[in-house]
Amino acid sequence: MELVMEFETARPRLMAVAFRLLGSVHDAEDAVQSTWIKAASTDGDSLRNPAAWLTTVVSRVCLDQLRMRARRHEDPLLADELPAEELTADERYLQREQVSRALMVVLDALTPSQRVAYVLHDLFDVPFRDVAKILAISADSAKKHASRARTRIESADPAPHRAAAVDSVVVEAFLAAAAGGDINRMIALMADDCVRIADDTLIPSGTHAVVRGARTVAEETTLFADRIRVSTRMLVDDSQAHVIAPGGHPLAIINIAIRSDQVCQVVVTRVTARTTFALLQTTSRPTTSRSNR
Repeated sequence: MELVMEFETARPRLMAVAFRLLGSVHDAEDAVQSTWIKAASTDGDSLRNPAAWLTTVVSRVCLDQLRMRARRHEDPLLADELPAEELTADERYLQREQVSRALMVVLDALTPSQRVAYVLHDLFDVPFRDVAKILAISADSAKKHASRARTRIESADPAPHRAAAVDSVVVEAFLAAAAGGDINRMIALMADDCVRIADDTLIPSGTHAVVRGARTVAEETTLFADRIRVSTRMLVDDSQAHVIAPGGHPLAIINIAIRSDQVCQVVVTRVTARTTFALLQTTSRPTTSRSNR
């Protein structure tokens, strides 16, 4: 009974771990439920640290799921491949728990071992000796997996790109205005001959794929404010862009070109299964713990 009580106390943390490992509220809940079943049939009196034991169990359940996906060569699920209710649940959890949208996209580029090592150690402060036991490897190997993951996540640094950094101020201001439906502000930030080009599968039937003119672009952009609100700044193929990722699941990439400190072109392309997620790396760094415990 004591272990069951410990489980209820630990449930939010177990859910947080599982969501970051699996990227889905639905899958995370299944993993936590499997942990509950294990806890209900285990004598808690023999456990020195029940909370750590529960984290280990849920992590192993998630690791098995990640490895199964890898064996099946499953691509990360895109936003439009998920049932609407699951996508909504993921987005609500992401917002409520303030999970980094960009981080969830990048985590899908990691190997199962890298993802587990990084999430457990860097995000949840699990010692490497415990991570190693979960992965069935040495502590040094666990550190290497976390290091490789950290490098992929944090290698993009916009600081050296001074021109891009200046342009990004305009881009961020434009997207903020778009997300808020501020047509006049958008127009003020655009060149008169601004062009919007969008994948025709991302726009309603009857909408033109190419739209010209600042006011026309601004008025149409307000129709997609909900998508802009779920976008995140990332580095795509070594260029700064914004990835629309509801619930942390990629849908499209927004590339904005600047000329003379004004938006002159907006290109929106659909993310497909052939997109190389390894090239998606966050430009904003999640808080991490880098000790070698």
